[in-house]
Amino acid sequence: MTARRALVVGGGIGGLAAAIGLHRTGWRVQVLERAPVLEDAGAAISLAANGIRALDALGVGADVRAAAHPQYTGGTRTPDGRWLSRMDGRALERALGTPVTGIPRAVLHRLLREALPAGCLRTGTGTLEAAADAHLVVAADGIRSGIRAELFPDHPGPVYSGSTVLRAITAGPVDTDADFALTWGPGAEFGHIDLADGRAEWHAVLTAPPGVRHPDPLSALERRFAHWHGQVGALLAATRPEDVLHHDVHELLTPLPSYAVGRVALLGDAAHAMTPNLGQGACQALEDAVVLAAELAGGGPVAPALSRYDAVRRPRAQAVARAARRAGRLGHALAHPLAVSARNTALRLAPSGATVRALLRPAAWTPPVLPPA
Repeated sequence: MTARRALVVGGGIGGLAAAIGLHRTGWRVQVLERAPVLEDAGAAISLAANGIRALDALGVGADVRAAAHPQYTGGTRTPDGRWLSRMDGRALERALGTPVTGIPRAVLHRLLREALPAGCLRTGTGTLEAAADAHLVVAADGIRSGIRAELFPDHPGPVYSGSTVLRAITAGPVDTDADFALTWGPGAEFGHIDLADGRAEWHAVLTAPPGVRHPDPLSALERRFAHWHGQVGALLAATRPEDVLHHDVHELLTPLPSYAVGRVALLGDAAHAMTPNLGQGACQALEDAVVLAAELAGGGPVAPALSRYDAVRRPRAQAVARAARRAGRLGHALAHPLAVSARNTALRLAPSGATVRALLRPAAWTPPVLPPA
């Protein structure tokens, strides 16, 4: 039997993962990436247990684990350095079978690309000439998805969340006092994750109007966080100015009515772009990829398989997006002193198990089993 053809539009984490899953289940896959050069921008990310399990199902989990750094110690603190809550990463590992891990995006992208056949990925093109011959089109073309706009012309598209994020990986190894930490202050958040080579990725989330940019972003952050605890200053001091990335945070505030139209499946940010407050954006895209491949395995009709994909993925991904939005409102978005004080008191008084249970909710996901490669 001739292999069915799938066209994946977008060579990010979700698109590459979808291509891997479809290839494993017998599809002939081509990935189109608009960017002419794969810069792999985005610093680093944390992958929760659901993301790692999705990668296991795709056959690349072991390689990702080997390149990642497990996050066992950390939590949330105040600008003066006091801990509000601590994260027990080993308790999460016992509950879910794998810890939260941190990995540079460039490394994750490379590992995903290496799992695909040679010639599968084409860069410098987002055109869909090949779509006419494809049995399936996967729209993994990001938050500004052109395919989504064509399928749902009345949908308002992404909206600004009210927050902007700056991030970077330090130029060299740094000493930190936790594998992972968030610091919440009025209208701002600063966090970091340790990486396997001793460097760290940090991010700063600020409440700001959209489009605000600084001639020297690193100096602006050093001024903004000058009176926060020393770990913040040390991470900024270990960073090259040219490595700082700055992006406004947008989300699909209006949920899509479907993740599938005809032979087209929407995946990742094209389907459910969410705020980063739960660290679930990439994990949800990986879940999408595994479920899509599982529903399309076996050679059955495409349209019913995509309907099943939509029925499985849309309720979960949209629930996670709502939870991420709520988490942001309780974090850096709080600015009134009384609200900040009430939140901090609640976090200090909460039993440690409550923090673990909160982290378990989005991460407690079991992937479908894909056929052997």
